[in-house]
Amino acid sequence: MTADASPHAGLGPESLTRLDAPGQRALVLVLHGGKASSRQPVDARSASWKRMAAMQRTVTPALHEAGIGSWLLRYRVRGWNHGAPVANARWALDEVRRQLGDLPVVLLGHSMGGRTAAHVADDRAVAGVVALAPWWMPEDPVEALRGKPVLAAHGRSDKITSARQTRAFLRRAEDVASETAFHDMGRVGHYMFRRVPEWNRVATEACLSLLA
Repeated sequence: MTADASPHAGLGPESLTRLDAPGQRALVLVLHGGKASSRQPVDARSASWKRMAAMQRTVTPALHEAGIGSWLLRYRVRGWNHGAPVANARWALDEVRRQLGDLPVVLLGHSMGGRTAAHVADDRAVAGVVALAPWWMPEDPVEALRGKPVLAAHGRSDKITSARQTRAFLRRAEDVASETAFHDMGRVGHYMFRRVPEWNRVATEACLSLLA
């Protein structure tokens, strides 16, 4: 495999926005959304990345009070592309181990980030998954969630991903996950433009509960 073909090509320190906590005992790895198919690089203009960067800045003070840091991963490209972000997320989890040791990690993902999280939850560091308006498909496996809690929040007016499919995914995961929970965000859409404080509250409280 050439360097350009490697799933880790183009990933480095600049791919992680780190908000580390003093005396850090745990970490939230934030995973942003994307598109079904795109080879366009993710940069600072990406709306999906910016959305989760704003959430990271908002939720981190409460995390820091509990000794929990946050890292936001910037994928190499914007598309799912048959699972491309999965390798990027595994790289990020390896970086956590390499730089911080064996800290417990909660995966906080929006849309495609929630899908990515469900694929990499089998990493030994992962303590649980918090998925916001996740893009979960009927063909997505649930085995990676074995023994892990997974909490999802979804709005009923979402036209991009489906609250119904999120509930269906959680029902499939019940047989393997240690816990499943669904938070109904009401009549809000996909991009978390409405009820922003509530999205942030749900994300914060879920991450804190999984790392208590």
